[in-house]
Amino acid sequence: MFSLKVAVIAPFVGLAASQAAAPIANTTNPFGPLAFTAPGAFPTSIYKEYFNDPTATSAQVQPVITDPVLHKTYPHALTDPANIPQNDTEDPHPLPPKASDALLLAHAIEQISSIATNPVFGDDTCTRCQAGLEVAKFLAMAAPSQGPTLAVAICNLFNFKSNCEDSFGLQTVGSIITQVVANADAGGLDGQLLCNNFLSLCPVPPVSPLNLTTWFAKPKPTAVASRKPSGKRLKILHVSDLHIDPRYANGAESNCTTGQCCRENIVNRESPQSPLVPAPRFGAYKCDSPYALILAAFESIPTLTGTQKTGFDWTILTGDLVSHDPAQQLSRDYTLYTETVLYDLLKRTLGSGPVYAALGNHDTYNETRPMPSEVLWQINLAGGFMREQLQDTVLRQNRNYDHVAGLWQHEGWLPDAAVTLARAHYAAYSVQRQDGIRIITLNTDMWYTANYFNYINTSTSDNSGMLRFLTDELQSAEDAGDKAWILGHVLSGWDGTNAMGNPTNLFYQIVDRFSDTITGIFWGHTHEDELQIFYANNATIQSDSTAQNVAWISPSLTPLTNLNSGFRVYEVDSNTFEIVDAHTFKSDVNSFGGLDHQLQDGPTYVYEYNTRETYGGNITWGPNDPLNATWWHKVTEQMEVNPALVETFNTLQGKTSVRTQPCTGECVTAKICYLRSGSVPIAFENCPAGFGSVQ
Repeated sequence: MFSLKVAVIAPFVGLAASQAAAPIANTTNPFGPLAFTAPGAFPTSIYKEYFNDPTATSAQVQPVITDPVLHKTYPHALTDPANIPQNDTEDPHPLPPKASDALLLAHAIEQISSIATNPVFGDDTCTRCQAGLEVAKFLAMAAPSQGPTLAVAICNLFNFKSNCEDSFGLQTVGSIITQVVANADAGGLDGQLLCNNFLSLCPVPPVSPLNLTTWFAKPKPTAVASRKPSGKRLKILHVSDLHIDPRYANGAESNCTTGQCCRENIVNRESPQSPLVPAPRFGAYKCDSPYALILAAFESIPTLTGTQKTGFDWTILTGDLVSHDPAQQLSRDYTLYTETVLYDLLKRTLGSGPVYAALGNHDTYNETRPMPSEVLWQINLAGGFMREQLQDTVLRQNRNYDHVAGLWQHEGWLPDAAVTLARAHYAAYSVQRQDGIRIITLNTDMWYTANYFNYINTSTSDNSGMLRFLTDELQSAEDAGDKAWILGHVLSGWDGTNAMGNPTNLFYQIVDRFSDTITGIFWGHTHEDELQIFYANNATIQSDSTAQNVAWISPSLTPLTNLNSGFRVYEVDSNTFEIVDAHTFKSDVNSFGGLDHQLQDGPTYVYEYNTRETYGGNITWGPNDPLNATWWHKVTEQMEVNPALVETFNTLQGKTSVRTQPCTGECVTAKICYLRSGSVPIAFENCPAGFGSVQ
């Protein structure tokens, strides 16, 4: 190991800023310079020890990471780019036990009844898919050890993947699929949603009827005393989707045919022996963030935002720390390592102010598959023959929730009450700050479409209890006269492709009920710069008078999916806690290839745009009025009369990436519709499909 003398870590005060190479659309940054070029050399003092030479440019640094919660040092083999594991053999992969004859009979009757009464059945692909799920269900119950084998065989039969064992075998998600299929109502709504989301063989079903008679403890107040703006602005950093890749290999193929590029074991089929596009040291469009890019961004933020001495009032981190490895290369320790690294770096490089973090779908081992305990409880009531195996799944996830809660406590970001809540509630928590705002975080894995466990009991809108928790916290905030921010990862609406319909439908009604308490909603996940407007009465009338709340969707730090690297800073009134202005910064990943083989300059992060100036030119609005839902609805009205404004939005959605596709024709209509869609059913009912991403 390489050992370096420890230096005092400051927020990189004194690093010189460079001038931008070309003019920026908005020519003033109210906080500092228009651009900052990070040093080319890795700041070796950031860590005490390294497994390799941290001054070399031929490879990413491999720091020695010690977990302050678990008191262990992670081995080099966990992140060594030259020795990426192909299967995780250390963590358990539980399977359900065989069912009794009586239980098999009961479930057979139940499923036959579901098939007979489900109105979508007929001579179509949906029928065949759900009938196939019935067969898989009984196999999973009678011979669970064969569940993963069946999944691999079906994959091969229909050519779903090029390597079916890696995708659906026991060591990846085969055991999870077996658990879910064994418990799902294969002939009913669960089966229809499985066949729709994963195989596109069933139509999207309508959301289930929602009965809110007893959901809210109190009716919505008819009049709420408004807070007067203080005139003092808080500075809040929003970062999302960092996706650090400690296995990033400089010089590996960055334009690979399939898989996670910039890895030594991944190639382009046209040139398997030598890379066609060697991976630059600071990152590439088809790769996650190397250490060098993460540090360059964290070095740039204080100077660009004028927070070298003050830090931020607080930071919000809306999830996804872990890289996009295939399931067979993930492990629990890899997730814990990533969490330890990034929370530590945020604390040491960005100055004072707490970080309020929500978990993303890649932050739970095994990726995207946490098991809601409420689902487990309901399964147990229904028969519970897989109780021990499903309980083990829950316990494994709880160990991760304990870990992140312990790290948040170690960094001094959360009070003890919030830490206790995070340990018990899927790493979600609420913080009642003394300045009059309540920060409420959600674990949106509980409504993410790729979480297999969400396909059990899908007719229920809140299997996890997440939305019950949110409602109770908002009621408590309303009673106390607090304002509230809601943080999560997977967005509730936009084009409707990321979340489940029933829970987001309920979420929309919760936002409507507490629209006077909520002053900000924040998501990540798409890696793109997007936004959602929420309206009264389930958006039956969409106007500036019915617009109530806004959800800001943060651009990602990772360049993966052909995007530039970015982050955002909000100016927030210290009394109303409404966003008065927003400033977005980005770095041109297309330029990173020219930074290799020298140590003078690293990536340049620049001031990309000011939200108020970019979208509000033709809107009559006071300079201190908030960028609230009314203002954003007026922006969409301007887009309707001036499609060029949609093209501007489209460009910024991809962080001005050279690979962003233009938005013309039906895309213009779709983007405006997505901006006005805060839930999955609203998006599906109103909007053209297929234009959600710029890639």
